[in-house]
Amino acid sequence: MFDKILIANRGEIACRVIKTARRMGIKTVAVYSEADADARHVRLADEAVLIGPAPARESYLVIERIIAAARRTGARAIHPGYGFLSENEAFCEACDAAGIVFIGPPVSAIRAMGSKSEAKKLMAAAGVPLTPGYHGDDQAPALLAREAEAIGYPVLIKAAAGGGGKGMRLVERAADFAEALASCQREAASSFGDDHVLVEKYVIRPRHVEIQVFGDAHGHCVYLFERDCSVQRRHQKVLEEAPAPGMTAARRAAMGQAAVEAARAVGYVGAGTVEFISAPDDSFYFMEMNTRLQVEHPVTEMISGQDLVEWQLRVAAGEPLPLTQEQLQIHGHALEARIYAEDPDKGFLPATGRLLHLAPPAESLHVRVDTGVEEGDEISPHYDPMIAKLIVWDQDRERACARMLQALADYRVVGVANNIGFLSRLTACPAFANADLDTGLIERERDYLFPADVTPPDEVWLVAALAELLREAGRGIAQARRDVEPASPWHARDGWRLNSHARRDLCLRFGEQEKTVGVTYRRDGYGLALDGRSVEARGEREPRGLLRVEFDGTRMDAAVIVAGERRHVFLNGRAWVLAAIDPLYHGADASGAEGGLLAPMPGKVIALIAEVGATVAKGAPLLILEAMKMEHTITAPAAGTVKAFHYAVGDQVGDGAELVDFESAA
Repeated sequence: MFDKILIANRGEIACRVIKTARRMGIKTVAVYSEADADARHVRLADEAVLIGPAPARESYLVIERIIAAARRTGARAIHPGYGFLSENEAFCEACDAAGIVFIGPPVSAIRAMGSKSEAKKLMAAAGVPLTPGYHGDDQAPALLAREAEAIGYPVLIKAAAGGGGKGMRLVERAADFAEALASCQREAASSFGDDHVLVEKYVIRPRHVEIQVFGDAHGHCVYLFERDCSVQRRHQKVLEEAPAPGMTAARRAAMGQAAVEAARAVGYVGAGTVEFISAPDDSFYFMEMNTRLQVEHPVTEMISGQDLVEWQLRVAAGEPLPLTQEQLQIHGHALEARIYAEDPDKGFLPATGRLLHLAPPAESLHVRVDTGVEEGDEISPHYDPMIAKLIVWDQDRERACARMLQALADYRVVGVANNIGFLSRLTACPAFANADLDTGLIERERDYLFPADVTPPDEVWLVAALAELLREAGRGIAQARRDVEPASPWHARDGWRLNSHARRDLCLRFGEQEKTVGVTYRRDGYGLALDGRSVEARGEREPRGLLRVEFDGTRMDAAVIVAGERRHVFLNGRAWVLAAIDPLYHGADASGAEGGLLAPMPGKVIALIAEVGATVAKGAPLLILEAMKMEHTITAPAAGTVKAFHYAVGDQVGDGAELVDFESAA
């Protein structure tokens, strides 16, 4: 076994590998960019080596620097994690040349599966079922368009060297093919350095089912059952589970055997995933093979009781697989939710910022949190905006879903927009709860997942007001403790008045809605009045913003986190952001520059579509911004004229930067 390994990655996967290695008695070396100098994986590792500036192409993707870091520290093996260089054949070859063990498959397997089109040829020869489509080398747009017509719409354009949902476009009619092809090729070239694409039939209401495979250098290969990853947005997974709902033993065996045959066809060693599209008639087709550990591997670990990272390390050290196929069993059901810094209400735009407050649910036999960040860390624009993976397990799917809802309710994040509320609605959605799954579920259930009515209930306003009062009282007590006259009545925040009850108003705002909570101080609490409703309120503050509150004898738990004027209220599994209004402040309303279109996030301009001086219709694309490895099209807010662009192609822009001078026709 290795005495020291280097982890050529960052975030939660780097932290996960470090923890497993430590349990096995293996020392670890972390590599980091300038942006990650204080990152969690750097703090956890035994040693850490700086490998370059923040951009991944100048640090985590520079093979020579990672090899040099391994040599300098004496690491005998490199774990690539996932993403970055994990499926890069040049990196695998460089490790071999340096006499360093690459903890993954041989370069021949990476090369064979690195091109989707070449992989499909191999799978056809191995007898693995394939989706109808064009996988050829001729990339002429006219030829690709003809092939799409021959296949029949809808079709899916996919980057041949792609993965993770990048470089993929669904096209439902011929008129949209050319634009979708150009966009897909741009994203493929940017993400993978290769704009080669393939075109495949899009299966109506498909499910995305993948099989975890594992091979060793002694000729053994097993499958560790399946994961259903159908719940996706923009072809990227959101909720994953294992085993797949409705999977029969016979179908599991058939898919598992097909996955093993796919692995054997390329002499596979290590952890890999064979991904299939499953049709409503129970037919299934090979989609691709990921020659690495997957983000969603924890659900497989939870139902199998195996540590796949430990398996990776043992197999890479030359040991045989720990178990045979007959010894592997499924126990219970597991779900994984990806907690992202993003705004679901704005098309899942990635978010950046500092994690001012981060309180994950308590870990247990049933709940696991894999994360690469801690409270106070920064979510930067340079890397994937994942905050954590939340994994739950229970005896069956229904109870696992209930566990997930409770764990999401207990997860509190302040400082960046996040998708926790969306994930709660998704888990509770009747279609998901009833396992009516396919890759279009989120779009199909938009009315449920994106409700129009977002007005906070009365209890949210009352909790925010009570928290404000308890916070004031706590400050008075703290001040008294510091004062030379702690018994001075001036420290009291109890609203005492001679022969009377003190009264005041607290003003709060949610979006454009403002409300006033009337407060009357009582001997043992407060009287609160809101919209004609009066309640008797009392409560206690606990550490980290937690509250025990009581309204008219009904008790509940809540949390209120203060960030500037904002009050982040967590109640009954939901989060609301209110603002405390100072009635003595009458500042001017803030607004963006009239006629300017602002960047919704930091990014890089990769295409200017409209011409300066052109008259365009509402919704017409003006420019394309690339951020967090994804393209975002800035469109005309109304019919009008493009007066000027403030940035050229290739320029980096900041969040809120004015991109376009636009004059509305109105």
